[in-house]
Amino acid sequence: MQTSFTLAQLADPDTAESEKILRACVHCGFCTATCPTYVLLGDELDSPRGRIYLVKEMLEQGRAATATEAKHIDRCLSCLSCMTTCPSGVHYMHLVDHARAHIAETFTRPADERWLRRLLAFVMPRTGLFRLAMMGAALAKTLGGARWLPGKLGNALKLVPGFPKGPSKTDRPQVFPAQGPRRGRVALLAGCVQPVLRPEINAAAIRLLNRLGVEVVVPEGAGCCGALGHHMGFTDQSHRLARNNIAAWQKAGEIDAILVTASGCGTTVKDYGYMLRTEADVREAAAQVSAKTRDITEYLAMLGVSGSVPKLKVAYHSACSMQHGQKISEPPRALLKSAGFDVAEIPEGHLCCGSAGTYNLLQPELSAQLRDRKAANIASTAPDLVATGNIGCLQQLSSAIDVPIVHTVELLDWANGGPMPAELSALRTA
Repeated sequence: MQTSFTLAQLADPDTAESEKILRACVHCGFCTATCPTYVLLGDELDSPRGRIYLVKEMLEQGRAATATEAKHIDRCLSCLSCMTTCPSGVHYMHLVDHARAHIAETFTRPADERWLRRLLAFVMPRTGLFRLAMMGAALAKTLGGARWLPGKLGNALKLVPGFPKGPSKTDRPQVFPAQGPRRGRVALLAGCVQPVLRPEINAAAIRLLNRLGVEVVVPEGAGCCGALGHHMGFTDQSHRLARNNIAAWQKAGEIDAILVTASGCGTTVKDYGYMLRTEADVREAAAQVSAKTRDITEYLAMLGVSGSVPKLKVAYHSACSMQHGQKISEPPRALLKSAGFDVAEIPEGHLCCGSAGTYNLLQPELSAQLRDRKAANIASTAPDLVATGNIGCLQQLSSAIDVPIVHTVELLDWANGGPMPAELSALRTA
């Protein structure tokens, strides 16, 4: 793609990087076939190619974003399926992140939308505050709040799974020693939303790693990875949270890897080196963190995990952040098979389930269409249960399917001697 940025514009490192990305695009349109919003809407501006044209024009002209750019960029899930499909290697993720930051800086949204975004960005990264918010939301839901709250707030209440569980002892900063001879030492990202919604995920990861001879450190000061704010264009917040995590992991001592059990978070942490590349005081440490970060299944595949469980058919839902963002495809499937599960492939597995961080809160109609489409594809495999590696997908699908859905690491922990996930108690295991 031909561009016409001025030298002054290219002096800005974000614009210079976006210009390189734009020039890599050859207009082939392969991305349209795998873009969830284009599949649903059939609008060129709701495809990666169309959005690329919008971003190019906006940045080249050096102008503020308009409602048109905001509308179509907001509809992008950042599922990154287009990056898997693109034959030219267009790094759409960095381009759309730049566009979102520009929109957040230059476009004034309607007041209700503006305050909802700020509310989500303030509450969700703070685990304690998010737990309180979920308690209030669950109470409001029981009182019928989904009927009387306006617009997107009412829709958001429909997604509340119930009253949250109390804090887990595994979320507190501490060291979990290895059992037997030590094979490794890792830091585990506790996260922000996941400890409130499903604290048993990190607990299962810690138990399994300890049994495999791995010492696990939950460092003091590490928390939200920054993805939630980053994908709304709030880069100051995301960079601050990234810096906090980097500092915490540096204080954790010698570690072999930084493990993440939510693939959406893992995609962001693996991108810290890029995100902070212009910040001289931290860019080297950020690059080191990115290089050490692994999804939990990547690390377990290196260790080797086997087990024995009742024969169950598992539909494996590969989160977009896993298969497209981190390019991890085979390890989760291979681990589940080695543990004794019968793994079923879900049709249209490349298409997003519609969760995408805060997308199901900000774009509820499109999100619901994608959720229902995914649920129908899952049902077609007639599974006993569903496994996934991302908390957002897990919560998005839990109310739309008729079988239990659990995190992959919970199943691996169970197969390796841990407790059976509570969600599976209703299954016949004989």
